[in-house]
Amino acid sequence: MAAPRRDTRGIVDAPGLFTRVRFRRRAPAAPLRPYVEHYWLIDWDLPEPYATHVVPHPCVNVVFQRYADRPGFGEVAGVGLELFAQKLAGRGRVCGVQFRPGGFRPFTPERPATDWTDRRLPLAAAFGPTDAAAAVLEPADEDARVAALDAFLTPLLRAGPRVLAQAELAMGLADRIRTDRTIRRVADFARAEGLSVRALQRLFAGYVGVSPKWVLLRYRVHEALERAASGAAVDWAALAAELGYSDQAHLVRDVTATVGVSPTAYVR
Repeated sequence: MAAPRRDTRGIVDAPGLFTRVRFRRRAPAAPLRPYVEHYWLIDWDLPEPYATHVVPHPCVNVVFQRYADRPGFGEVAGVGLELFAQKLAGRGRVCGVQFRPGGFRPFTPERPATDWTDRRLPLAAAFGPTDAAAAVLEPADEDARVAALDAFLTPLLRAGPRVLAQAELAMGLADRIRTDRTIRRVADFARAEGLSVRALQRLFAGYVGVSPKWVLLRYRVHEALERAASGAAVDWAALAAELGYSDQAHLVRDVTATVGVSPTAYVR
């Protein structure tokens, strides 16, 4: 199984964040790996507040968090449609689970992924009462936190064969959109996969939580921001063509709508 990915896609000003916090990614237990992208662990002890911003991926996260001014708690964070901001101050800790796009449904098989989209809900809303937050957040040892995440999630993987098969299909299609730069139009993609556009849309609504078009656009924006943050000069017109935009103006519009500034301002 591949190690957790090392890119910083979605993290706005990743170097600024990493100079202020300890950020790590860890792999889950083997039975969870088909559905969980990775665990992400953050600890900080800051002399002054810092605001972090993330362009969310098309996936659900389960997040255990403890801030200086409140006790630890857990929540389900559905696919975020807008730029996410979080103020970090004093001392704190976050232990998160990033599911693969489509990978959360097997843990809540009775509920479509759209139930969580653009919402942050207490853990009990998905799994009932649980004291998992203390078990995950309290250990000083990082391996113990990872083991607590494994212990929390493994019994919750309870979907039947049909849901697992549909989740596998959704995860595979979402990954194709992420990695295959030749995919430009949802209708063409659906046809190539032997699906109607409507069937593809229903699958993504139930298992990913957003439309295939939204996933395609979000991954384009992630790619554009990653290029912008690389420090190398960017030919925006060429990048727009590479990502399947009809022209540079469409790329600029999508990036600006997502992060609030134009690509050139983002670089600065």
